[in-house]
Amino acid sequence: MTVRDALNQALEEEMIADEKIYILGEEVAQYNGAYKVTKGLLDKFGAKRVIDTPITEMGLAGIAVGSAFNGLKPVCEFMTFNFAMQAIDQIVNSAAKTFYMSGGKVTCPIVFRGPNGAAAGVAAQHSQCFAAWYGSVPGLKVVSPWNSEDAKGLLKAAIRDPNPVVFLENELEYGVSYPMSQEALSSDFVLPLGKAKIEREGSDITIVAHSRAVGFAVKAADELAKSGISAEVINLRSIKPMDTDTIFKSVKKTHRIMTVEGGWASFGVGSEIAAQIMESDVWDELDAPLSRVTGADVPTPYAANLEALAFPDDKVIVKVARDILDKKY
Repeated sequence: MTVRDALNQALEEEMIADEKIYILGEEVAQYNGAYKVTKGLLDKFGAKRVIDTPITEMGLAGIAVGSAFNGLKPVCEFMTFNFAMQAIDQIVNSAAKTFYMSGGKVTCPIVFRGPNGAAAGVAAQHSQCFAAWYGSVPGLKVVSPWNSEDAKGLLKAAIRDPNPVVFLENELEYGVSYPMSQEALSSDFVLPLGKAKIEREGSDITIVAHSRAVGFAVKAADELAKSGISAEVINLRSIKPMDTDTIFKSVKKTHRIMTVEGGWASFGVGSEIAAQIMESDVWDELDAPLSRVTGADVPTPYAANLEALAFPDDKVIVKVARDILDKKY
């Protein structure tokens, strides 16, 4: 099943189960979504529950947040999370903070979803990763799925959660097919927020990644295995809350760690993981310094040859992993 179809299935199942759930965004209804994630939902649920909005992210996010305050459960689609910068006041100041500021009286069960991070050939203003931005905000949960089971199980959990959830998808993954277990095909399939998954067990080095970078990490682990290096790959799934227990347990076994992400290095997800390790007793378990593999510290280039150099892939991960294994404190 493709990631696109898994997301579509999650939306349909949850909308059947709960009439308070509705979708709004630019081109989500008549056009079936910019990336066809909402395909067929207008025909199944009607224009009151699948709503095309004008091109105003601040407006549509404000409507969605207000409706969540009043008992509905909106799924607010951004055509890209880069455009959600127009709505960041609604997401951060309204959705994230109101439960606290109301003394727990006003909940905001809302999902903000759409493609995040780099795609291909869409340049600097359409290629940014916002995982670290939203991950720093109290009151938000932040999810970053990789494959089809992630997409379905985590989106269903996000919709059911009483808190605002930022759901960061990846455009390049929408059309990729991944195996789905019989359990995942069930309408009861839900993955817990805040729980990482070990995609591959290993004993020599821990590789922690999220979103599309997980695929590169698995591929790199396969390559490292050819030379006898056993890499453990952790799919974060949730940026916030972050499953540090799984990370720490892995580091105590491998004694080496690297993080991989498409976002910038400064103040990024990898930086947070490094800080969490430094502030715990796991630091004493490390046999070499943690290394961060990230996007280049530049606005994303439009030129294809430069864009290819701006983001990590499996070859970069393999090189850094070998470098870490050569180092010692």
